[in-house]
Amino acid sequence: MKKFYLIFPLIFLFLAGCETTKPTVNLTPLEIQSMQTRTYENKIDVVFPSVMSVLQDIGYSINTADIKTGLITGESAAESDEATKFWLGISNVTQTKANVFIEEINSKTSVRINFVTTNKKSYGYGQTDREDVKVLSPEPYQNAFEKIENAIFVRSGS
Repeated sequence: MKKFYLIFPLIFLFLAGCETTKPTVNLTPLEIQSMQTRTYENKIDVVFPSVMSVLQDIGYSINTADIKTGLITGESAAESDEATKFWLGISNVTQTKANVFIEEINSKTSVRINFVTTNKKSYGYGQTDREDVKVLSPEPYQNAFEKIENAIFVRSGS
């Protein structure tokens, strides 16, 4: 039985030291830009409020918005892992941020959206950790752009 008490802490340390690897997405900057950007045949005064309303519709709180610079920033509601907080005393909060740049070139308007997921952890004794991960799957961008196209259609009346 004494051997078990000596081996158990070693096994725990070994497992705690194992790191899981995240799948890497090998996209070129041009592929990322293509996924994050759409161009519309409308003026910025139609596209900008359409993007604002869609971000709000999909659950983002708008932090800043300026039609002159074409910048919109927003963040989703924070999600907390209550079980980890209760059992381990570790606060684990996840939130997604959206950064949008809208630019009018001639009679067309370009919209680029960048989603970033932030994971914040707080441990005992005031220790904190933060990890920002770019969202590189096409689905969230496709979903947002489909909704933006619908909002532009409604606003422009065509």
